[in-house]
Amino acid sequence: MSEDVEREAMEYDVVIVGAGPAGLSAAIRLKQLAAEAGTEISVAVLEKGSEVGAHILSGAVIDPIALNELIPDWKDQGAPLETPVKKDKFIYLGPQGELDITWLPMPKFMLNHGNYIASLANVARWLGQQAEALGVEIYPGMAASEVLFDENGAVKGVVAGVFGIDKDGNKGADYQPGVELLAKYTFIGEGVRGSLAKQLIGKFGLAENSEPQKFGIGLKELWQVPDDKFQPGLVQHTLGWPLDNKTGGGSFMYHFGDNYVAIGFVVHLNYKNPWLSPFDEFQRFKQHPAVRPHLEGGKRIAYGARAITEGGLQSVPKLFFPGGVLVGCSAGFVNVPRIKGSHNAMKTGMMAAEAAFAAIQNGRQGDELAEYEAAYKASWVHKELKIVRNAKPIISKYGTALGTLLSGMDMTISNLTGGFSVFGTMKHGKTDAESTGLAKDYKPIVYPKPDNEISFDKLSSVFLSATNHDENQPAHLRLKDPSIPISVNLPRFGEPARLYCPAGVYEVLYDEAGQNPKFQINFQNCVHCKTCDIKDPSQNIVWTTPQGGDGPNYPNM
Repeated sequence: MSEDVEREAMEYDVVIVGAGPAGLSAAIRLKQLAAEAGTEISVAVLEKGSEVGAHILSGAVIDPIALNELIPDWKDQGAPLETPVKKDKFIYLGPQGELDITWLPMPKFMLNHGNYIASLANVARWLGQQAEALGVEIYPGMAASEVLFDENGAVKGVVAGVFGIDKDGNKGADYQPGVELLAKYTFIGEGVRGSLAKQLIGKFGLAENSEPQKFGIGLKELWQVPDDKFQPGLVQHTLGWPLDNKTGGGSFMYHFGDNYVAIGFVVHLNYKNPWLSPFDEFQRFKQHPAVRPHLEGGKRIAYGARAITEGGLQSVPKLFFPGGVLVGCSAGFVNVPRIKGSHNAMKTGMMAAEAAFAAIQNGRQGDELAEYEAAYKASWVHKELKIVRNAKPIISKYGTALGTLLSGMDMTISNLTGGFSVFGTMKHGKTDAESTGLAKDYKPIVYPKPDNEISFDKLSSVFLSATNHDENQPAHLRLKDPSIPISVNLPRFGEPARLYCPAGVYEVLYDEAGQNPKFQINFQNCVHCKTCDIKDPSQNIVWTTPQGGDGPNYPNM
């Protein structure tokens, strides 16, 4: 396509796709290295959201280990890590009761002493300010929609900023062809299941020697609660109800900031029951007697959802390809038991920056930065992921109750022995899409109606995400075969897209007689969680980038 369109070209030493923790840390580190060496390096960061942080969503309890390395005086510089963790609580829920299991022996790294509760979106905004102060050029509202390759097949940059394609695929009156951003090295830091990362992983076979990547869907609400309910520094996690023992997941609740309670629910996307709705499980969870009192009298002020990489060490692909690298959640460095990944994302961005800077200083460009992967394998990121590598597959195999105990023991032994496990390194096996069971083998789940005080519906939730898409553009959620949803997914799986989507994007509509089902895509509701691209049992839905600036606008999330 790029050969058929005339575009301006801008050249940089490094182009970074994605202004998340990984991409911004990489940009900052590149500029720091250049300053230390007394030289210059040009760095551009592309962000598809309307501003830096607009699409960032995480719990988040942040381990400052990477930030300590990147910006040692971050406290003096005003980094918004405002609330230190004061209390850890871990609960196993039954339908009405609760069992406090905080007392169970766990490795020290599972505790949150020394960590901070914060809005990762606001941390990204602050990192963006630090990057710009160093001379990094950041372009928000610029979706990178296409990878550019040189004559040898190496990545040479990306196309970004295409606007004005109408819903029929034609050039509208306000058409803009976009810009080619060319680089000696291109960093892909789009986050979970990014469209360019997915393309590059396939093209260069980066995952050929890795286990399938595994994912969860994380749903989050931000509440503001009365003073008598606010417990600053409280970190509470739960397992169990409303999920059954064979369905992995759990909750988080963090008290921080201006009487904020960040509450969220994670469902591992290898669940089998196609009738399950993660959104409705979350709403049901909030009604539990151990949870509802934290929210009563408060006001829900924000909502969002995001896929989470959960494959861990086994699923990390090859990190480099000709002309570029994968950083952060584009490769998947989340520590699932700790429910943390931003520190690992930041560190991988920093290591990639160090490899690229050294290469450019030596006159290299467009080749493979194998030094980055070598640095990762020697780093504390790799060590951390190695220790917890079996936690996810153990829980998937043995169920939540027994699996939690076994994984706790395995992590303890692995931590003490530098990575030894009696399980070796377990495999994940199936993809999350392949894990979906047939509708006939499961009973449909009847979820309670929302009370609009503690529980809510999808559309009112999407409203709080401030999601917006120009409706006169092609749908960015594309079907490889438009017939599959009705001819295959509906009779076999009950068309689970209408249930796993947390934003009401997908519907099956019928005529007045209840016949002639039709699959409808309300792409304007999409909060960019990517769950459909991951969980569709037919792998028929492809998530691509809409035009820049579209999507959610997360405040304090």
